[in-house]
Amino acid sequence: MYVPSHLIPLFDDGLIQEVIRPLMSGKEASVYMVRAQNQVCVAKVYKEANNRSFRQRSAYAEGRAVRNTRQRRAMAKGSKYGKALLEAEWQNAEVSSLYRLHDAGVRVPIPHHFGENVLIMEMITDEDGNPAPRLWDVQLNKAEALEVHSFLIRQIVRMLCAGLVHGDLSEYNILMSSDGPVIIDLPQATDAAHNQNSERIFLRDVKNLGMFLGRFASQLQKTQYGPEIWDLYTKGQLHPDSVLTGRFKRDTRQADTAGVLAEIQASADDVRARPLSAYQEKRQRKLAEALAEAEREAERVEARKAQPKSKNRSKNKSKNKPKNKPKNKLKNKPKNKPKNKPKNTSGTPNKERRRRHRRP
Repeated sequence: MYVPSHLIPLFDDGLIQEVIRPLMSGKEASVYMVRAQNQVCVAKVYKEANNRSFRQRSAYAEGRAVRNTRQRRAMAKGSKYGKALLEAEWQNAEVSSLYRLHDAGVRVPIPHHFGENVLIMEMITDEDGNPAPRLWDVQLNKAEALEVHSFLIRQIVRMLCAGLVHGDLSEYNILMSSDGPVIIDLPQATDAAHNQNSERIFLRDVKNLGMFLGRFASQLQKTQYGPEIWDLYTKGQLHPDSVLTGRFKRDTRQADTAGVLAEIQASADDVRARPLSAYQEKRQRKLAEALAEAEREAERVEARKAQPKSKNRSKNKSKNKPKNKPKNKLKNKPKNKPKNKPKNTSGTPNKERRRRHRRP
C-alpha cells in the first residue's frame, strides 16, 4: 500500500514494516492499520491544527501545567512558537493519559511508540481478529445494553479516581472488542481537579452514554449516575468499588451563613488572645512610634497655620527685594555685518595684483 507522508520517517527507521490499510479518519487524526514490531498495530496520525474540526479546545486544556515560564508566556500570547508548543502538548496529553489510565486499570489501548506526530498503539480486535467495531455500529438487546452500561460506568469511576475526565465520551469513541468495551480517543482528557469545566464535561459524558444505551434499555435514560459519582468525588468518598444506585437527590438546605461568620469571629478572637512573639511586639512598637510622629507633625503644621502674619516681616521682604537691573543693551543690539569687499574688475586675480605692486 502507498505509505502516507507522515509515516515515512517511521518506515525509514524500521519501526513500521508495512502499512496494511487505512481504518478511519476523524476530526483529530487519521488511523491506519500497520505492521510494527512483528505484530499488527494501529498508527494514529494527528492532523495539523488548521485541518482539525475540534472546537473549544481551551476548555479542555485548562489546568494543564507548564513549568517553563518562557513556554507558558509563548502559549498565552499565541505566537508561532507558542502554537507549536500547544500542538505538541495536545498530542502528548493522549499518550500520558493512556499510560496513566492503563496503570489505573482502565481498559484503553496500550501505547507502544510516539514520535513524528504519530502514535503507535495496540490493535483492538473482535472475536474473529478483525478491527473491533464502534459501539455505534453494534446492535444490542436489553440485557447486553445494561451489562455494557454497568461496565462503562465502572470504567468512568476508575478514570475519575485517577484524576481524569474523558471529555468526549460517546458511542463513537468506544470499541467493542472480544473481551469487552475499550475506551479510545483521549487527547482532550481533562484534569478533574484543576479544570473548572471538569464537572460540566463529566456530566455530559455520562449523559451521552446513558442516552445512547437507553435506546436499548429505556430505564437507563432516567438514571443519575453522573451527579451521584461527582458528588462522591467532591466529598472524597469515591473509590473504584463504590456502591452506586443511579439515584441522586441534591441537598436543597440553605447554608448556615450565621454559623460560618461565628466560626470566623471565634477564630479571630482566638488569634488576638494569643501572646505576641518578639517579632510581632517589635513591629507593633515601630508602628506606634510612626503614628505618634505623624500626629506630632500634624500638630506642628496646624500651629504654623494658626500664627498671624507680622507686617514688619512683609515690609522687610519688600525692602530686601532687589531692584530690577537695566537690561543689557548689547544683547538686543544687532550684530555688525561684515563690509562688502570691492569687486575685482581688472580680470587679474587679487593675489597677482598684489605681487605686481609690491615694492622692489
